[in-house]
Amino acid sequence: MTASTPVKRRPTRGRKLIIAGLVLVGLLVAADFGLAAAGEYQVAQKMRAKFQLPDDPTVRINGFPFTYQALAGDYRDIEITATGVPVRDSLRDLEIRANLKHTRIGLSDLLSGNTRNARIDQVIGSVKIKANDLNRLVNLVTPFTDMAIEPDTRPEATPTPAAAKPDPTKAAVKLSGTTKVAGRSIRIAAYGSVTLVGGQVAVAVNDVEVDDTSLAGLNEVLGVVRSALSVTIDPGVLPFTVTPTAVRVESGALTVEGTINDIPLDEG
Repeated sequence: MTASTPVKRRPTRGRKLIIAGLVLVGLLVAADFGLAAAGEYQVAQKMRAKFQLPDDPTVRINGFPFTYQALAGDYRDIEITATGVPVRDSLRDLEIRANLKHTRIGLSDLLSGNTRNARIDQVIGSVKIKANDLNRLVNLVTPFTDMAIEPDTRPEATPTPAAAKPDPTKAAVKLSGTTKVAGRSIRIAAYGSVTLVGGQVAVAVNDVEVDDTSLAGLNEVLGVVRSALSVTIDPGVLPFTVTPTAVRVESGALTVEGTINDIPLDEG
């Protein structure tokens, strides 16, 4: 008695509908991303001209689906980032960022680049000053290599929970790097503060530690280092003419930021 040949089952109607539905969803998602990319391109072109950038900034329209936001004419969060931005001769590697909260513009105007009537509920703008630029400023007095920026996490620099609310215009900072004294390389760690004053960042160094305390004229060396690292940095104007209201210390950078409400997209 021979075994019977298995009968191949044809896909059921339900399976066909599921497959068709998945294909349709995939096409809709692809179309949504394509439409978002077209909108991001137009914003990038506009912002490049607005900020006078050498290259297009990175633009990301957050939130899914994009089509729903486009039909409503309300884009919840447009994130714009430009890196390697120069300011005057001293700063060459700034990172400019702007988060546009609830940008209100019709889809046809967005895709055509017509932003004349567009408005934004809120703009959070920031400029990030990186260690490379700080190193360049410091080198005018004392040459350093491998300059590093970090938050000062020592207990004496960190407010206790019972302390008053921290001042957003001031933050504790640790600067470190290697320099040469009398032909000898020494490692330095400097502790102090960064303060926002009139839109500029004032770095003040209080304590300096070196890895070689046997250096001749150590006090003089520490004084020179303290003077070299105590600089004032002008990061220029924030995106959309946002008024700086806070400064933060991050790993590798000092960030100045501020917020402005209800502003035309073409303003600033």
